[in-house]
Amino acid sequence: MKIENHWLSQVIKVPSPNYDDRPIDEPVSLLVIHCISLPPEQFGGDYIDQLFCNQLNPEEHPYFKQIYQFKVSAHLLIKRKGELIQYVAFNKRAWHAGVSVYKNRQKCNDFSIGIELEGSESQPYTPEQYTQLVSVSKLLIKYYPTLSAQHIVGHSDIAPGRKTDPGPYFNWNSFLAAIKQ
Repeated sequence: MKIENHWLSQVIKVPSPNYDDRPIDEPVSLLVIHCISLPPEQFGGDYIDQLFCNQLNPEEHPYFKQIYQFKVSAHLLIKRKGELIQYVAFNKRAWHAGVSVYKNRQKCNDFSIGIELEGSESQPYTPEQYTQLVSVSKLLIKYYPTLSAQHIVGHSDIAPGRKTDPGPYFNWNSFLAAIKQ
C-alpha cells in the first residue's frame, strides 16, 4: 500500500462531497482516531458510506432520523475485517472533528486526518483493524513529515465532554507501541 496524490492505493474509494480545502500553508500534523457504527452497535453494510455521502435514508432505521441531514466525513474507515475505505483525500479537510481543540489550537479539521474504526465504545476492536491502523498510521507519518506518533489522539481528546470515542476498549498502549516499531 502507498499514497498516490493523497489517496491510498489499492483501497476502496467512496468520494464524499463533505470536505473542503485546508487553510493555505496548514500541514497535516494530527491524526484523530474515531469510531462509528450504523445503526449504533451494528456492523456491516454500507450505512457509513451513505452517511458520509449524504445518502442515508431516514426511513431505514429510527436512529437515522436524527443524523441523516448531518454533513460529515472522515478521510478513512477501517471496517471490522480490516477493509479500508477512503472518502476524502488526505490533503483536503474532512469534516470529522467538529468543535475541537488540540494543544490550544482550535478547529482540528484544519490540520488533522480523521480515521474511523467501524466499532463502538462498548466492544473491543478487531485484530485486523489494529493491523490496518498501524500500517496506515506508519505510512501517513512517513508521507507527511509534520505528522508523528506523538500527535495521534482520540476524538475524546480533542472534544472532551462532547465526544468519548474511540472509547475504553481501544488499546492505546499496544497501538502506540506498534507505531514506534
